[in-house]
Amino acid sequence: MAKFKKLPILTLIMVLIGLVIIGQVVYANTKEPGSSEDPIVTLSYVEQRMEQLKFYIDEKVSSPQSNGGASTGTSIDIVSLKTGEKLIADEGAEIILRGGSAVAIDSPSGGLANVTAGRDIQKNQTILPNNLHIVPKSDGRGVRALDDHVILMVRGSYRVEE
Repeated sequence: MAKFKKLPILTLIMVLIGLVIIGQVVYANTKEPGSSEDPIVTLSYVEQRMEQLKFYIDEKVSSPQSNGGASTGTSIDIVSLKTGEKLIADEGAEIILRGGSAVAIDSPSGGLANVTAGRDIQKNQTILPNNLHIVPKSDGRGVRALDDHVILMVRGSYRVEE
């Protein structure tokens, strides 16, 4: 007889557990995927965000920033110099020598920062190929070509002078 009295209590507990589980499933399905209420995201949500990011990056990369010997953009420009020509860069510009021979143009405040070698490049010192050089201030610093085959990669604002 004691066996039959425990059966309704056990059934009641199982029904309550089942209702709690069903309630949690229904509650979880009402939340927007990726929202703060539902931090677990679906593959389709991740793919959608990746497409948005890809579109944004493609848009930024495809917009040209160069304007005839001078640039103010953040894209990398390929600049060719002939013997004696100067590339004068503004603060924060990055310069990499890819071909030819060139020397630094400094200012009274200092030279170019060669971040690859970890040293300062002073006036008329050779610019090392494939080293990243950063212009710390907009005070006339830059690069002067020693031959007709100087090829530079430049990011940032600059102008070419004769």
